[in-house]
Amino acid sequence: MIGRILKLGSQMVWGGMKATPAYISDYFTLKKQLNGHSDFPIRSYYPAIFDRYAESGELVKHYFLQDLYVAQRIFKNNPVRHMDIGSRIDGFVGHVASYRSVEIIDIRPLSRSIPNVSFRQADLMNLPPDLIHSTDSISALHAIEHFGLGRYGDPIDVDGHIKALDNIRQIIKPGGTFYFSSPIGPQGIVYNAHRVFSVNYLIRLFEPHYTIDRFSYIDDNEQFREDVDVHSADALTNFGCEYGCGIFEMTRRTD
Repeated sequence: MIGRILKLGSQMVWGGMKATPAYISDYFTLKKQLNGHSDFPIRSYYPAIFDRYAESGELVKHYFLQDLYVAQRIFKNNPVRHMDIGSRIDGFVGHVASYRSVEIIDIRPLSRSIPNVSFRQADLMNLPPDLIHSTDSISALHAIEHFGLGRYGDPIDVDGHIKALDNIRQIIKPGGTFYFSSPIGPQGIVYNAHRVFSVNYLIRLFEPHYTIDRFSYIDDNEQFREDVDVHSADALTNFGCEYGCGIFEMTRRTD
């Protein structure tokens, strides 16, 4: 993970250095062409030198593919009510809100209103009682791994992820659907960023309470693998991932 970050950082720096001569040359070309034109004077400077050699549509690791995939699954399944816990507003929530209403819960505040989105600020390690059995569909994408690590102002709690998952289970009606994603790989904590879960650990957490209907993952090379056998031998090695993304679609069992 650290090696990948350093590699991406060095690529950005090199791309910026390589783009600097063109940035200067283009400035003088534009200034020359503007001579005699007053409609658009150069009024300020914004050296966006890192964009010239970047790929078209840089995708944030894991998030773009998982957000699009789960939003498509919710569209297909068409629940009566959908709630979300802590997923990206500028990704997944935006996708879902483009075709239906979505209710989001996050420990962080949200000061602006968004069409088709209703917001509630709450700490899901402490369940508001009015949420029990309140929805037939819920998602938590790349969110639960952060609970209890303090990154977002939440209290330190080594079992924060367990408490959040227990409370989410109470929110879902029996027979409802839970869409969950998190980092997968050799298990541990990257302080104070997130946890990484092994696939088998997640299976042990989920199977007493859910039927795992679909499992997909994004591997270390950011390749999407849809609807694979979560009980295959490859699951024992986290499908070869050091820092992948596992995506579960599950049905809540009747207690």
